[in-house]
Amino acid sequence: MNDPGEPAAHGRLPAVDALRGFALLGILVVNSAQMMNPYEAEGFRDPGATPVDQAAAWLVTALASGKFYLLFSFLFGYSFTLQTAAAERDGGRAGARFLRRSLGLVLLGLAHAVLLYTGDILMAYGLLGLVLLWARRIAPATAVRTAAWIYGVFGTVLTGLGALAATVDEEEPVPHGEIARAVAAYRGTAGTVVRENLDRLPLVLAAALLMAPGVLAAFFAGLAAGKRRLLAPGGTDRARLRRITALGLAAGIPGAVFHASASQGPLHERWQLLGIGVGTLTAPALAAAYACLLLLLLDSPRGERVRRLFVPAGRLALTNYLGQSLIVTGVATAYGLSLYGRLGAAAVLVLALAVYALQLALSTAWLRRFRHGPAEWLLRALTLAARPGRARASRAPEPAS
Repeated sequence: MNDPGEPAAHGRLPAVDALRGFALLGILVVNSAQMMNPYEAEGFRDPGATPVDQAAAWLVTALASGKFYLLFSFLFGYSFTLQTAAAERDGGRAGARFLRRSLGLVLLGLAHAVLLYTGDILMAYGLLGLVLLWARRIAPATAVRTAAWIYGVFGTVLTGLGALAATVDEEEPVPHGEIARAVAAYRGTAGTVVRENLDRLPLVLAAALLMAPGVLAAFFAGLAAGKRRLLAPGGTDRARLRRITALGLAAGIPGAVFHASASQGPLHERWQLLGIGVGTLTAPALAAAYACLLLLLLDSPRGERVRRLFVPAGRLALTNYLGQSLIVTGVATAYGLSLYGRLGAAAVLVLALAVYALQLALSTAWLRRFRHGPAEWLLRALTLAARPGRARASRAPEPAS
């Protein structure tokens, strides 16, 4: 998410904002599938899916699931180094600022999970980000080794459990009763939507614990990259970016294909947990390839056009993240159209792409008039402990870079 402790616009890193803006697309595609489809939300194949819907769900799983939250988490760790540097330049206490920011993320995340989408990541960022504060003086090489160990153990355990599960012939029954109850709640009233979200909070916290190793590993990788300023101009060269892209695609695509085939078909459902494990192990490779491809585009003759497209959305990432949930929840639940469970995966994917295109346009228009987005303004005020009058969004135009 956008980080309030970063330098002002003239000191921002376009690559960080562009990557964050691009990552919003993957986050939206994955989250909208879970917000609109009760079977997807519970981790089951949709028994009523058409071939087109099956293909759309397969593509989302292969290309997006498990990749973009790693990229977002990496950027969170990278931005932490920018925040601490900004605090030191301002003569402030970086630790106190970050603690206030973490509290703000937890509060925003709790409101997000209760009112909109239970798959919130902000609470996890607010809590797990405290590890970054504790480890802020770690050497880059040590941070990289820590990330590799955390993620390697995490992925290996998941893969081992998946291999064990694949030897069992018993098939987990689809909880049709639970799904019907959730559909009724989300299509009911605003009150039943909130009540259902509250009932799911314990499961949300358990899921956050399951994601914690991946988030932490990406935090440490981002921290190391930030200390080395790899996303600053001249931080890396095109030859290295091309090598990482090639290796990432070579390692990531086979794992993504197996993950999607086990989760969405044609493989038997008993392979699903193993698919998740293999997909988890190979997700960083594909996420790195995505990031390097975008960095190569930024350093190409089309770089200025790419920056204009993605940077504004990245600067308003927190507002856009919450806005995605607001729009899709409005379509899905009793807050608006009550289409939960009524749209297939292909229609949901089209909806997500339309919402993303709208956000790209609105982000550019907003930054012509304001310095911060609404959510960024609120989090910045909490971080800097500023009075609302001091932290209000400025109407002065601000360049995207």
